Parts: sequence; structure tokens; C-alpha cells
Amino acid sequence: MTIKNLNKYANRLVNAFLKNKIISPLPLRYTKKISEAQKLRKLCESKIKKPVSGFKAAGTGIPVLKKLKEKEPFYATVYKHNVLKNKKSVKINKFTMGIELEVCYLINKNFFKLKKKVSKNNIKRFINYIAPCIEVVGYRQRKKGIKSLGDLCSDFGANIKFVVGAKKKFKNQNVKNLKTKIFNEKINQSVSGNTNTVYINPMNSLLFVLKKLQKDKIKLKNNFYVFTGSSVGVVPILKKGIYKGVIDRLGSVSTRIN
Repeated sequence: MTIKNLNKYANRLVNAFLKNKIISPLPLRYTKKISEAQKLRKLCESKIKKPVSGFKAAGTGIPVLKKLKEKEPFYATVYKHNVLKNKKSVKINKFTMGIELEVCYLINKNFFKLKKKVSKNNIKRFINYIAPCIEVVGYRQRKKGIKSLGDLCSDFGANIKFVVGAKKKFKNQNVKNLKTKIFNEKINQSVSGNTNTVYINPMNSLLFVLKKLQKDKIKLKNNFYVFTGSSVGVVPILKKGIYKGVIDRLGSVSTRIN
């Protein structure tokens, strides 16, 4: 992979990201191996000057990781213009893969002042809020399906939009083994899940992301979201309309798919 070619494809993908366009699929050499996809992701993100709202964990389903022969998920940057309030609409296209339901956390910016190594015990004091969230996922390329984790990683983590439900003050809520469900009532489509499918549980996924941010020396000046990964897998959008997600003890979130 030459730097010149990498930069060429990064510019093409960034332009598609910023202008909401669809481009031809990237060559396999940039997407098949997660290590190469990470290089492309980081280069693309370095070219985006829009405000950052947070980060997402992707590839958090352990069965999926095993199937794709990967050892761990990855994280990707989430930009402010792609984070919406509850009940807002999301426009999709034929390369949208589907919709997900997950737990998200709002983390205090003081996390970036932490000098000690990130651990499960010291991150809780930085969590301000917890909320249910819908993520609409898809490519900015004319491609479908997931053949490798690099497919997702190389395309901004395949995140299109995030819709955040009502936030609750974090009081060390237990997010292990919570039942979840996302549905479109009008067409009688419903998929059930559980938070324990999210890289063991959402708190463990959060820890993974925060460790990576510390390792990569990422710094923000604002509070930020961490989206922990889908509890229901990628649910196909069978028809446009209202999709609602419910997570036990946390609440609900909905979006209109246009």
C-alpha cells in the first residue's frame, strides 16, 4: 500500500462522508485486513474537521468476531452532525445495512486528564449519563454485507446516524443481561436481544473504547458519547416508518426511517 494511493482513496471516502454520496467500493487491499483498514480509518478521520461527539465500539458481537477470525472489536469517531435527538428522522439508501439498538454513555471530559491506567474501577466516576440509542448502519460505497471487520472499519465504522433516547443520571446501573427489543409496529417486525451479547456487556465495551482512547492519546475538550455496540445485531429495515427500541430499566428510543 503506497501512501499516495492510500491518500487518494481516503480523500474519495471523506468526500462521500461529507457530501452524503455513494462511491465505488474500495480495493480489497484497504479493507480485508483490519490493520490496513485501521490505517485508512485514522487517515480519513484526520481529514474531517467537524466537531466530534464521541466514539463507537464496532464488531462487539463475540460470535461475529469468531466468525471473522478477529481478536477484538475496533472503535471509530462519531461526529456531532450524525448524532440526533430522540424521535428524529433518518434518511436511508439501498446501501444502508440496517438498524441497531444499544446502550450509550455520556462521559465527562475530565476523563482525558486521567493519569492512571484505565480500569473498570476508575472509569465510573467519569460517567455522567446512560441512555438507550438507535444506530443506523451502512456504507458510503456500493457494497453490501460484511466479509471482514475491515469492511466496517475502513468506512468510518459504517455509522450513518445515532439517535439518542432520554438520558438517565448514571448511578452505577447494572447493564448486564438486560432484555432489549427493536420493532416496527406497523409491519409487525420485531427483533429481541440482550445486552450480554455486547462484548460480554456494555460496560466492558465502554472500557475497551476508553482504553483505546488512552492508548492512542486521543483528547477532546468536551463531554463525549461512547456507543457500545448492538444488542440485537444488525436488524434489516424492511420498510420505512417508525422503529422503536426498548431496553429494560433504561427506557426507549425511536426514529422515523425515511
